[in-house]
Amino acid sequence: MIDIYDRLSDIVSEKNIIKNESMSRHTTFRCGGPADYFVRVDSKDELSRILKLFNDEKAKFFRDFYVVGNGSNLLVSDKGYRGVVLSLAGEFEKVSLIDETTVFAGAAAMNVSVANLAKDNSLTGFEFAHGIPGTIGGALIMNAGAYGGEMKQVVKKVIAMEEDGNIREYTCDEADFGYRTSAFKGRKCVLLGAEIELKKGDRKVIENTMSDLMSRRREKQPLEFPSAGSTFKRPEGYFAGKLIQDAGLAGYSVGGAEVSTKHCGFIINKKDATASDVDMLIKDVQKKVLENSGVELCPEVIRLGEF
Repeated sequence: MIDIYDRLSDIVSEKNIIKNESMSRHTTFRCGGPADYFVRVDSKDELSRILKLFNDEKAKFFRDFYVVGNGSNLLVSDKGYRGVVLSLAGEFEKVSLIDETTVFAGAAAMNVSVANLAKDNSLTGFEFAHGIPGTIGGALIMNAGAYGGEMKQVVKKVIAMEEDGNIREYTCDEADFGYRTSAFKGRKCVLLGAEIELKKGDRKVIENTMSDLMSRRREKQPLEFPSAGSTFKRPEGYFAGKLIQDAGLAGYSVGGAEVSTKHCGFIINKKDATASDVDMLIKDVQKKVLENSGVELCPEVIRLGEF
């Protein structure tokens, strides 16, 4: 077995490699155990070299890696993650105009940054993502959406780095966006960014729309507590929050995790919840909703590590 730390430090600065880093610092749930290695990656060259290292037969233990963005849809086990967590930064945070209506957004760019750039250039179509607390990379993988908009409506091209370190471009059709899924979900390729096609609009109208959507979020969602946003996918023909409320689960808790009384579709970290608390609460909600309504809820939240 090669010394993975030495090999990683040949690629990135030692200050960008942290051993046994608590993932509670990197998820919006604010819980979870340590990753063996947490590595900040600032460039495509660094990323390519790291992926080639992971493909080295001698380093096969470390073929398990996960790319984290803002951690806004992620539940990491209390036992942590036995592998390498990569955090894209540097050039991957870039947001810029390609032409009058096309925006390039790096995978590590926050959705709000892209929405603000679009607004500042009187471009409409990305207002829906203004309040989604994640990165473009995560939004692409999950085909993130809100208030009638979703990524598949605006993506022109997705740029990804394959496991062998080579870069490939995907059209919107090739990305195969579906409800909270895409062709990239569960794959080991790393998204680098996307070209987003918008339309010319009125800046004041765009600004007002974004402000209105944020006001609606603050009014209806428990933003004052750590959470991963909507915990469950919307079942066809139903609303997850309504099903949970009808099952009498508003305020139901396991340890420090609780079903929000403000919006039952949210599981919140009310007070020092562990990942196990959240995981058990998710399972309890699924069981009780199924018993009450016959509808099976499917979590949006991604579990990482051993539960």
